Amino acid sequence: MSAVLHSLGGNCWRVTLRCGTLSLQVDESAWPLSELCAFGSRRNRKRGFLFISKVLGKHYPVRPAQMHAIHDYLAARLGDCPGPVLTIALAETATALGQGVYECLCRQTGRADLLFLHTTRYRLEQPLALCFEESHSHATEHLVYQPCAPEHQRLFGAAQTLLLIDDEISTGRTLGQLAQAYRRINPGLRQVGIVSITDWLEPERRLALAAEIGVPTRFTSVLRGRFHFDPNPAFDPGPLPDVVGRGEKKDRYLARNHGRLGTVGVLPLETTTLVRKERLPRGGRVLVLGSGEFAYPPYRLARALEADGHEVYFQSTTRSPILPGEDIASVLEFEDNYHDGIPNYLYNGDLHSYDRVLIGYETTPLPSGHCLPERLGAETFFF
Repeated sequence: MSAVLHSLGGNCWRVTLRCGTLSLQVDESAWPLSELCAFGSRRNRKRGFLFISKVLGKHYPVRPAQMHAIHDYLAARLGDCPGPVLTIALAETATALGQGVYECLCRQTGRADLLFLHTTRYRLEQPLALCFEESHSHATEHLVYQPCAPEHQRLFGAAQTLLLIDDEISTGRTLGQLAQAYRRINPGLRQVGIVSITDWLEPERRLALAAEIGVPTRFTSVLRGRFHFDPNPAFDPGPLPDVVGRGEKKDRYLARNHGRLGTVGVLPLETTTLVRKERLPRGGRVLVLGSGEFAYPPYRLARALEADGHEVYFQSTTRSPILPGEDIASVLEFEDNYHDGIPNYLYNGDLHSYDRVLIGYETTPLPSGHCLPERLGAETFFF
């Protein structure tokens, strides 16, 4: 059964979930709440409820043009950012969102002093710049690596503006910890921008978060509102599956840098070559899947196919464990593709409605236990 938004009038809503009851107030939004959000229950006692984005391309299949509209909207509202500008997106959920907003900002401004990278859960033989914790998450540790290229290292260390991008903000603690950790290695930082699709911070919390960060902080979102959660004391999500993995170095499987180690400008991808090579027949529906943290390059492929006239939907697999039911209509579980042997998931995948499924990977070779392509009858692309 899906989670139902009950209107209470005056832009106030109530959602009843197994884990408890969410009360919502929307203060400002460029899109209706029902077009942006769905709701579910986590397999996690730390925080039972989950805002499920309908436009992120993670837990719902989304048209690439719709994702791009969100990216473009957020980038256009960032205003004047003193440079250099460092943009950091949070893994795994916001890697495509963050890089999409970053590349829209590059196109809109034409600036050359913009650097992008995203956090990661994976250890590499690379020097760490910083690490921090996401306390309520299923996998708490975030790693930020120093960029590889010397010119990118200079941008990283001298940023005047730090843009932090996540899909939703409910407490701001994680982004506050990241901003403070970065300020310790760059005390010359002048301002912070917190960017999200939905921002659920209370006004008092927004002021407190800016004070904790210690420099002027701006908030940019598609929706701004507030929420209150009343937990159900009888809620039992069951045991939490293994979401951490073995902690091994992943360099042999992650041979290319698409954002973990810093990138500037528009990511150079031969998507047009892939489109021409495949010669997809028009008239059918195509699903393009990203894999875990590796979401943005497959999204770019989906956009290229859409621009070529195909009916395309995009989403990505995830390690985030969510209970089926409410707004999670289906769950497909399989072994991850990062050689950790942990469960990964594909949510809300009505796979019978697609004529073709394409999965994009950065990990090569795939582990023998990863059977997602076979289960979906999908074709694989290694970027």
